[in-house]
Amino acid sequence: MGGEIYQAQVIRNFFETVTGPDRNMTRIFMCVVSTAKLRMEPPERITFLVDQIKKSKQKRELSIDIIDYMCEAAIDIDITSVMTAFGAQEVAGLADDIGDISFGTL
Repeated sequence: MGGEIYQAQVIRNFFETVTGPDRNMTRIFMCVVSTAKLRMEPPERITFLVDQIKKSKQKRELSIDIIDYMCEAAIDIDITSVMTAFGAQEVAGLADDIGDISFGTL
């Protein structure tokens, strides 16, 4: 699960970089390659992704294949890991915490 949390944080950084004011291709490259290695992708897949990033850098436009890959990776992650990476809590857990409060403790 620790690997999935780290993977979710890397994907989060990717989307923050893509949508933010500083669209640094080096940072995008690092996020994509880190995600691919965390997912234990075959060397052919990593080579394809690196080639797409190089083409994106030349064209000054991010390849749709890169965005598709990162979206696919985000979908495959367990929701609990994603929530942990983003600092969110489950609604059911919050409801249990609120249910434990009684008027006697106030």
